[in-house]
Amino acid sequence: MKIDYSVVIPVYNSEKSLEELCSGIISVFKKSEKNIEIIFVDDFSSDDSWEKIKILKENYPEIVKGIKLSKNFGQHNATLCGFNFSNGEYIITIDDDLQTMPSEINKLIAAQKENNSDLTYGISSNKKHSAYRNIGSKSLKKTSKKLYNAPGEGSSFRLINKELVKKILQHNHNFIYLDEIFFWYTDEIAFVEVEHCKRKYEKSGYSSRKLLKLFSNIIIYYTTIPLKFMVYGGMIFSIISFILGIIFIVKKIFFNVPLGYTSLMVTILFSTSIILLGLGTIGEYLRRIYMVQNKKPSYSIKKILK
Repeated sequence: MKIDYSVVIPVYNSEKSLEELCSGIISVFKKSEKNIEIIFVDDFSSDDSWEKIKILKENYPEIVKGIKLSKNFGQHNATLCGFNFSNGEYIITIDDDLQTMPSEINKLIAAQKENNSDLTYGISSNKKHSAYRNIGSKSLKKTSKKLYNAPGEGSSFRLINKELVKKILQHNHNFIYLDEIFFWYTDEIAFVEVEHCKRKYEKSGYSSRKLLKLFSNIIIYYTTIPLKFMVYGGMIFSIISFILGIIFIVKKIFFNVPLGYTSLMVTILFSTSIILLGLGTIGEYLRRIYMVQNKKPSYSIKKILK
């Protein structure tokens, strides 16, 4: 049977919302008579989310798939796992917390058909997240826009065509941030405004610590900013030390500053700048070697319900 749409849902501690989410998705597509599959990827939840997924599989055996990961790998890695099990011509990703209601899927589909885009995002101008999370999200998007000429928008509510997903699956990085990878492969991106609701159950799995870790991982894995700071920092300090060296020499000649002090300062400043420049250069090569050699899997599966 041909599958028109695969809906991939990374799950983490959301046992209370899964049944409502699943039934809502089925209702949306029942009206359009499209064949769908719903893929729940349990990212090592500590509640009874996996038990709830097993119940949904029993209730909708032809529609629901369940995958349980062996440890917590993060939302993007769990989503990538779902991509590997998807068979649809289009893949939809949606969060498990009902902050984006299933009925909004219709807007994604309509926008994709109108723009014939590879990737369609459902975005909201008024997200019902905590203040620190909204600030972090906006900072991340602005950074991405500056570094990659990316659109500067995005969300975990998206519709992707099958060909783009196939390209994404070629990546074998240990840390995956899907939106950055999407921007590598396509500029055919559309956006549609969707409603964002308050969280109905529990608290978000993204604490301030996890958001900070996510941001630092993105900087390290997908940019060379830290290494560029080292390289340019070394160059800047080399110039500064050269200027200071001239100043110290002039002071020695015209103001009789003790020779030991002058030579010591010039030597320390110059050698430090050269070390920084060298570390930056070596680090650039090590980064490239590491990225090639790092073949740790993005996720590990414990159980599968097909």
